Amino acid sequence: MEFDAIFKEIGEFGLYQKRNYFYILFAWIITGPIMVLSVFVMGSQDYRCQIPGLQNDSYAVQGKQHTDLIHKFIPLDSDGEYDKCYLYNIDRSKAVFDNESRPINASKIKCSAWVYDQTLFHQTFVMKENLVCDNKYKVSLSKTIFFAGVLIGSFLFGMCSDLFGRRKTLLFCIAFELASTLALAWSFNYVIYVVFSFCSGAACVGVFMTTFVLAMEWVGPSQRTNAGLVLGFTSPLGGLYLELIAYFTRDWFWTVIGSAVPFAPLFILYWFLPESPRWLYGAGKKEDACKLLVKAAKYNGKEISSKLFDDVDLGPKQTGKIWMLFSDRRLGVRTVIIFYTASMVFYGLSLNTGILYGDYYINFLLVTLVEFPGNVIPLPMIERLGRIKSHFIYMGFGGLACLSTILTVNYVGKDLQYITTALAMLGKLFATAAFATIYVLSAELFPTAIRNIGMGSSSCWARVGGMISPFIADTADLVGGTSGTAIPLSIFGGACLLAAVLTLILPETLHQMLPETIEDGKNFTTKEYKEKSKKYLQGTQEIIITQC
Repeated sequence: MEFDAIFKEIGEFGLYQKRNYFYILFAWIITGPIMVLSVFVMGSQDYRCQIPGLQNDSYAVQGKQHTDLIHKFIPLDSDGEYDKCYLYNIDRSKAVFDNESRPINASKIKCSAWVYDQTLFHQTFVMKENLVCDNKYKVSLSKTIFFAGVLIGSFLFGMCSDLFGRRKTLLFCIAFELASTLALAWSFNYVIYVVFSFCSGAACVGVFMTTFVLAMEWVGPSQRTNAGLVLGFTSPLGGLYLELIAYFTRDWFWTVIGSAVPFAPLFILYWFLPESPRWLYGAGKKEDACKLLVKAAKYNGKEISSKLFDDVDLGPKQTGKIWMLFSDRRLGVRTVIIFYTASMVFYGLSLNTGILYGDYYINFLLVTLVEFPGNVIPLPMIERLGRIKSHFIYMGFGGLACLSTILTVNYVGKDLQYITTALAMLGKLFATAAFATIYVLSAELFPTAIRNIGMGSSSCWARVGGMISPFIADTADLVGGTSGTAIPLSIFGGACLLAAVLTLILPETLHQMLPETIEDGKNFTTKEYKEKSKKYLQGTQEIIITQC
């Protein structure tokens, strides 16, 4: 019989699974702040060159004498604002000044010290290390390095989870995340910061991915979709927690510490959270799987026969290897398409709040809050329309919303630029819905034998979007002017539309059994497999009970 049939005996989402699900929810939520930590740690606001020799210089004007000094040393840029990277090189014996104390005949030189507007942030890592002007690229580079860690972690911990088990991998990732994030707070230079940021990203995705797979593999087929989507619905809670820390501390050090501390209680999870019975059975540890399922049945108040699942057929033992994702043309095509997800828009808008019009903290709050309806929308739709049609709709509407900003940026006045922000939020809303849907779809498409390595690899390549999104956001500065603001959003929109088209190639997983073996994955779209799923889901398949 199929492994899913066992959950009909012990309870598909009984008290035992709900208890475990609560633990998993907490672990899932606290990964959120780590993924978008750079929004506040690497936050930057207005700045200008420091006036030479003035130790108590500040961005805020201190009086008329201070204003005269600013006019004397700080030139204006093409937009009439204080230049951020140059100051006047004044020869006191030859300098001539106008009525506003600005030198007429002075040359410009690059400055090496800056003062910052501290309205939004009292201290960020950008301000600490002066990552501005010629070093500004290091801000985007640091975000890319973080997602490179996520990429490597997706591969590494995906394979570890399939080889050594979900539970052991989760414990290691929790310890690694806590250590690397705490170390991040004491980074004394840029190199140390990006090294620990890389490690933090790798560990974070390990926790994120393993908890999701554990949640899906402990739930019966009729409840699996809702279990996956509810996880997604709680994700914004982590973002709201981060906003609270950042808003009240306004300091990157305490923001990092506040994001790391919640991982400490997670060590308790190791003693309460059981291993996946699917993984145990697939790894040949049948007796351990049997004990866990019997325990779950008793906890759920279910009486089961003394005979259980000797005739469960998962095929030959298979451990996760990445090449298995491409062992068949059908599997390979699905894998490549799943690799291309909504993450560029999802993380692009979250990580680059500064490109939007309006208050920094309010924009981040809105970007976070739209994830709630974004995760709710799929709940009814993917069960009625299916996973594929739903994902196509989300990506299509999200792409059109982002592309529409070209019109608002270029043809609408500055007093109506909130429309641009609203369209960007609409794009994030649909990107969130698509992200939640593709996670459910990929978990249902990959066979059990390679599910975690498949999820890990998908997560890995999805993060490529996160890696390049900071540089896409930088195109706004490269182009400049009002048109520049629309460039990043237009690229995000085009990526959404391409994802929408590619989704139509994937098979629908609604009312289908989870594939257990590589062979099941290959035959997923065949008439025989669909008939088998139909009979099983209608309850007409006979369940053979054997001794446990």
